[in-house]
Amino acid sequence: MEALIPKWHRELELFSAIKPLLILEGNITDQYRYPTEGSVRQDEIISLSRYLQAYFADQGYDQVIFYSNLLGFVSPFDPSMLERYAALTGTEIKNGAIPSEFKGNAAETAPNVIRRAMSQQQAATVTIMEMASHYITTPERMDQQDVNSFNILMQSALSASWVRTAHGKKQNLLILLVNKLNDLPAWFYLNNPVCKILQLEAPDREERKRMMTGSNFATFFSGTVYRRDMPYYQAHEDELERIKEKFVGLTEGMTFTELDEMRMLCKREEMPVRDLCKIVDLYKYGIKENPWSTLSVKSLKTAKQDFEKRIKGQDTALERTLDVVKRAVTGMNGLNSSSTGKPKGVLFFAGPTGTGKTETAKALAEKLFGDESTCIRFDMSEYGQSHSDQKLMGAPPGYVGYEAGGQLTNAVKKNPFCILLFDEIEKAHSTILDKFLQILEDGRMTDGQGNTVYFSETIIIFTSNLGIYVKDAFGNRQPNVTMDMEYPEVQSRVRDAIEDYFKLELGRPEILNRIGENIVVFDYIRKEAADLILRGQVNKIIAKMREQKNIEISIEDYAYNSLEEAATADLSNGGRGIGNQVESLVINPLSRWLFDHEITDNAKIVIETFETAANPPSIRCRVEGGEKA
Repeated sequence: MEALIPKWHRELELFSAIKPLLILEGNITDQYRYPTEGSVRQDEIISLSRYLQAYFADQGYDQVIFYSNLLGFVSPFDPSMLERYAALTGTEIKNGAIPSEFKGNAAETAPNVIRRAMSQQQAATVTIMEMASHYITTPERMDQQDVNSFNILMQSALSASWVRTAHGKKQNLLILLVNKLNDLPAWFYLNNPVCKILQLEAPDREERKRMMTGSNFATFFSGTVYRRDMPYYQAHEDELERIKEKFVGLTEGMTFTELDEMRMLCKREEMPVRDLCKIVDLYKYGIKENPWSTLSVKSLKTAKQDFEKRIKGQDTALERTLDVVKRAVTGMNGLNSSSTGKPKGVLFFAGPTGTGKTETAKALAEKLFGDESTCIRFDMSEYGQSHSDQKLMGAPPGYVGYEAGGQLTNAVKKNPFCILLFDEIEKAHSTILDKFLQILEDGRMTDGQGNTVYFSETIIIFTSNLGIYVKDAFGNRQPNVTMDMEYPEVQSRVRDAIEDYFKLELGRPEILNRIGENIVVFDYIRKEAADLILRGQVNKIIAKMREQKNIEISIEDYAYNSLEEAATADLSNGGRGIGNQVESLVINPLSRWLFDHEITDNAKIVIETFETAANPPSIRCRVEGGEKA
């Protein structure tokens, strides 16, 4: 198979022939597959330093020297090169290195040594400055010595000499390896005619696919496993291809180093070929069992009935929610997308307050993962400032709170199998929304500490009250939907208002595109649903009093009817409003009555009347076998 040469390698071939100063930025700590025959074996996985040394040696350069501010100048792959470099630059080798500080005015400082190496015409030389991101604190805090050092490096590149070799004329080169380009002063590379920046990315799909071909694939498995399993897959090539394609998709964004570590882990754990993709979960999360794979389809068949015990009057919303879950369980989420690492599902819950949006998220967490606590809630009104993204994702190095990490990234690292609930998303600052774009598209995020956090096993739920009110021509809020409207009209008006908000007011239609058709509009709490909610809350009170205090409570029909009439008279605040009425009309007067009559346990009480019009509301009760009170 012909070697796949990455884009940055092709650019290196092109620009090293004409530019004396190259900056390699990005994935510099990764290992790479050397793509051409030469001083190292083709397709051998090696460090970037070894890769560059091999490449320039194959190109006919006489010496390839590495510098870091910790060691000075070294030649780890060919010590004889360092001896000649020392002779050419007038320096001295001590303990296998030429010691040299980055800053200072002495002739032995690294920039001055490099200037001499770049200007000499006796040996074609490449000087590679490793860890260049760490030579200065930040570009904003440079002192005069920092400025002088980079000025000398720039002058070195501007005056670089050409050297005749057996391979033709070669220009002396200076290469800087940086994690991020903005770790260097901008004036050093911007509008610099002799400088070229090369971006090193994580391996693309074709490069990852190459690891699944030929002898490379066999190295993922122990010899025993491979000999045992492959006869079956040689007879079922389509099935083997599906396993490989899924692995390639799941490893999107991973480095060669991570892929190689997974290869070694898969072999050590003696994973069978059919479980190749499980190694991704084991590597990412440190677990062998993915909760999604153990979900019972039978339990999900009764999910709607279970949800209806907690959420009343929201049949359509529950159906739409469960459709997303069923896609996740059957593995059909994201089939129309090129990204395999997307979250398991994305939902946007909209509708009036108190209609069950948050309760649905909690019920979903309990059904999927067996515990409501796996629904992790973030109140987005707390993230309205421009710097709020640091609270969620973590502060960058050097800033206060860097060690603590981000609230969101820490939560997902702790439990990657969860539901993330972002309440009132419209109150978040736009910088937060930018972060969500990456999460929804790629399913991963790099936190402030540089760790990759994966969201591919989560369900993400946004809630919003958008569309309930809109602004008129004068900027005043006015109702967009009312309880008088039928649900289809409520649904249509709310969806239209949400689209207008993201497209016109916010100017971010791409966020809406990531959510797609997963906007779920909750209906108003209608009278029938309100009666069910009231009955459920009253029954809960009765059950808890029986369980905790051994107090049996019953309510006369007339009394309950008066309670129902008062508690459901105003449904503008939805189920939450009914809960407030229950507290005011039932819990407070009942606790007051029990306190006044010194009843703490072991009693049978009948509530005869709710005095809902009294201030404060009160009740009339009798104790079974006792007197009325």
